[in-house]
Amino acid sequence: MSLAEQEKKPVAESHGDAKGATAHTEADGGHKAPFPPFERNTFASQLVSLLIAFVALYLIVSRIALPRVGKTIDDRQNKIEGDLAEAQKLKDESDNALRAYETDLAAARSRAQAIGAETREKLNAASEAERKALEERLSHKLNEAEKTIAATRQKAMSNVRGIAADAAAALVQRLIGVAPDGKSVERAVDSSLKG
Repeated sequence: MSLAEQEKKPVAESHGDAKGATAHTEADGGHKAPFPPFERNTFASQLVSLLIAFVALYLIVSRIALPRVGKTIDDRQNKIEGDLAEAQKLKDESDNALRAYETDLAAARSRAQAIGAETREKLNAASEAERKALEERLSHKLNEAEKTIAATRQKAMSNVRGIAADAAAALVQRLIGVAPDGKSVERAVDSSLKG
């Protein structure tokens, strides 16, 4: 089959010779129709339609969409700048508050150290005064105790002398059977107590 014959033959017949089924893909007169956008008789009207659609799209975009997008971008930029300014303001305030806190803390520490030193000095002075008063009382009591001890010793020694003299006299009398003279016993006791 030649190429011209194949073009005249219906498509359905060329694919298996199906009966009753024909496809209408050919234009009247046996020629194929050109692609619609490239048809010469509608080309000018298609260009005008394209130009009208482009101008309409341009007007819609430039008058409606772009201003809205631009406004949104400007609003967003203003919001960001406002938020940054607010953040900087809050940061400056917090820095100032921190500096004030540190200053107050340093002043409070120095006051606390001064109060502590003053209290320590007062307590040391009071403790020293109390210690001196206690030492004086103890010294006075010690002197009185020493006097009392000396008097008690003196009294005890005088009693010891008498007891020793009586004991010596009783021993001598028991040993020799004769009571010794009181003056000689006292002299003997005195010499033994002194020496």
